[in-house]
Amino acid sequence: MTEVVVTKDKDSAPAADALVVLENVNKHFGPLHVLQDIDLTIARGEVVVVIGPSGSGKSTLCRTINRLETIDSGVIRIDGKPLPAEGRDLARLRAEVGMVFQSFNLFAHKTVLQNVALGQVKVRKVPRREAEEKARQLLDRVGVGNQADKYPAQLSGGQQQRVAIARALAMDPKVMLFDEPTSALDPEMINEVLEVMQQLARDGMTMVVVTHEMGFARSAANRVLFMADGRIVEQATPEQFFTAPKSDRAKDFLSKILHH
Repeated sequence: MTEVVVTKDKDSAPAADALVVLENVNKHFGPLHVLQDIDLTIARGEVVVVIGPSGSGKSTLCRTINRLETIDSGVIRIDGKPLPAEGRDLARLRAEVGMVFQSFNLFAHKTVLQNVALGQVKVRKVPRREAEEKARQLLDRVGVGNQADKYPAQLSGGQQQRVAIARALAMDPKVMLFDEPTSALDPEMINEVLEVMQQLARDGMTMVVVTHEMGFARSAANRVLFMADGRIVEQATPEQFFTAPKSDRAKDFLSKILHH
């Protein structure tokens, strides 16, 4: 398959401002070549939305950026430094690369406030009172400040996902990764999570978002990446991608999802 690369013009950032860089990244699961020769540069403050059919490598791409998935070859750099293999350096990296999953992964036996404060205390060594004060501010920011003393099971799915976003933000990450953050939510809860993500984008957070929410891709992304068969087939501004996709794979994909 021929890779089609459409670069942005006025919105593109200088290479010196690159925050996340993937160079010739390959990943296999057994005989399956899930990431094939991936080259990608994400600028500081850029919002990149990754879309494509199931099994195209989107989530794997996202998970390699904080080494939840190891790669077979190539290099990934965050802020100029290659990803560390393991140990304390990897823990530090994960503190700087926030991750929000499909499932909320909150500690059921801890309150919402404790969930958001915990990483600051354990990893950043922030005093507990200071961590809790910051946690309350972040819970207010994502619209669940009044839930601070409840346990996760007492919250709706949308509220739990917003707590998970606050928990990631509490570490002051350089980049936020979202792996289909709304796919486990009931339809009426999706917008409340997307609104928080929209606000993060407006506030200048560097974000990589794997999602099926095309409305979010249109309105919040600086760049849309379309993946198929483990490759980045096409990348463009949302306007370019949704109105005039270049590749047959993207045209086929859009015809299926936009006309239902």
